[in-house]
Amino acid sequence: MSARAVDPRRDPIQPGPTDPVTITFEGREYVGVRGQSVAGVLLANNVLDWRTTSTRHEPRGLFCGIGVCFDCVVTVDGQRDVRACQRTARDGAQVERQHDELPRRVEEAGS
Repeated sequence: MSARAVDPRRDPIQPGPTDPVTITFEGREYVGVRGQSVAGVLLANNVLDWRTTSTRHEPRGLFCGIGVCFDCVVTVDGQRDVRACQRTARDGAQVERQHDELPRRVEEAGS
């Protein structure tokens, strides 16, 4: 169990049994709970960043957690620009870090 997960014996919600879900991120498998978002699975496994900024190449992960900011975009099963906080983790999903370079000016691209 991750340090980020509540011990089920002390959880006031008293959740019932859960089904595991496994996703792969950067070639490594991470186990979560059915119903968790991709971001939830990564965070529960102490993965705090899964994208880098285009300008400064700084790490980014979960910021707003409600799908507004787009800081948590990843590629899931080949589909780009997926918000990890909004996508329910699916068993066997392949999640990849997403990084895009800034587009060049048309004048620069032609030279």
